[in-house]
Amino acid sequence: KLPSAQHPVYAAALRHQGVLDIVSQLVGPSIRTNGEKLNMKSAEWGSPVEWHQDWAFYPHTNDDMLAVGIAIDDMTLDNGCLLVIPGTHRGPVYDHHQDGVFVGGVTDPAFRPEGAVPIEVDSGGISIHHVRLLHGSAPNRSNSERRLLLFQYLAGDAWPLHGAIGVK
Repeated sequence: KLPSAQHPVYAAALRHQGVLDIVSQLVGPSIRTNGEKLNMKSAEWGSPVEWHQDWAFYPHTNDDMLAVGIAIDDMTLDNGCLLVIPGTHRGPVYDHHQDGVFVGGVTDPAFRPEGAVPIEVDSGGISIHHVRLLHGSAPNRSNSERRLLLFQYLAGDAWPLHGAIGVK
């Protein structure tokens, strides 16, 4: 987490003008960030990521929010690239809870990842997805690493919604 605090190369990538120009076209001229991380899948055993919507992890006052992935390595179907279901950012937000506990993946038994497409990106390229887009990834079955730098950007007027946590 927070790679930009660990090395100036990541800090420069977070503030890359080319990326910010694209982001501003999508969320407006006032841009903030609310998270960043390195997402790594080791060769031959990197774990899959369940189908989810980022919105479930951090709901805000509006959904002018997106994730920008910068591919450090080529992202291919074999090494567990991002899989998305186009158009789902316009649909419902699915439940990500089981027995009242947040589990980080869609729990609706009727959900089927129909129409999923791989987002294959060459190293140095970027992917961008909306906070409500259904996405996941398969395991890394290749003999190559799959490293991805992820930045979360949002409009300046998108503020986090926090719920009270009950304590007995």
